Amino acid sequence: MPRQARKKSESGIYHLMVRGINRQDIFQEEEDYQRFLETISRMKNNNQFELYGYCLMTNHIHLLIREKEEEVSRSMQRIGTSYAWWYNAKYNRVGHVFQDRYKSECVEDDAYLLSVIRYIHQNPVMAKMTIKPEDYRWSSCRAYYGQNEYPTGLTNKEFILGLFADKETVAIKRFAEYMQEENQDACLDDEIKLRLSDANLITEIEAILNGEPIAALQTMEKRKRNELLRKIKTIKGSTQRQIARVTGLKLNIIFKA
Repeated sequence: MPRQARKKSESGIYHLMVRGINRQDIFQEEEDYQRFLETISRMKNNNQFELYGYCLMTNHIHLLIREKEEEVSRSMQRIGTSYAWWYNAKYNRVGHVFQDRYKSECVEDDAYLLSVIRYIHQNPVMAKMTIKPEDYRWSSCRAYYGQNEYPTGLTNKEFILGLFADKETVAIKRFAEYMQEENQDACLDDEIKLRLSDANLITEIEAILNGEPIAALQTMEKRKRNELLRKIKTIKGSTQRQIARVTGLKLNIIFKA
């Protein structure tokens, strides 16, 4: 069955969400987040799009983009290909890093634009990774609050701030108040999963091991261990770093299984 064609935004603004392949982690350490942001900055500076907002989660990414000379699908392809090449070389792996097809929605009015940027910035809060959106390092929220971001000037924040007030200090204050309002924002029908606690993850792993102690993974024959780890990595709400912590295995072993 052929894929359904993506809707074309009349405003040129899109909310995009891309996941890691099989919902696996896209970012393992700080350098990975930085590299992805550098890649976005490079593509943006080639006049391919404007970036109104972003949030890099462990296994998925939200972007709020205004299309310019190049279609957004082409820009996403360039970003994904560039980062995947670097990521695979760094971690000595092959294959896809991202799911083949990203999710997108058109943003056609100011009210929904503001809902989307709030939804994006609230992702780490909903996932219980932070209490306040501005405390999460890998989103554009800090830039909107007047703080430094990396790379400098990555977010084109003036357009959205201008919807709150002409004077920047007033706009930032009103933007911050809007970010903190209680809301029922739901965009792209994305499921924000709460992370499993270590205790719940251990219970899930024990069920997969069918009675064997978790510590047995450390001395298990490699082929059998990796087969089990692949099942463990599908546990919803878990991350590879968390799996490494509760199993006592090195993160690299989890990653390559």
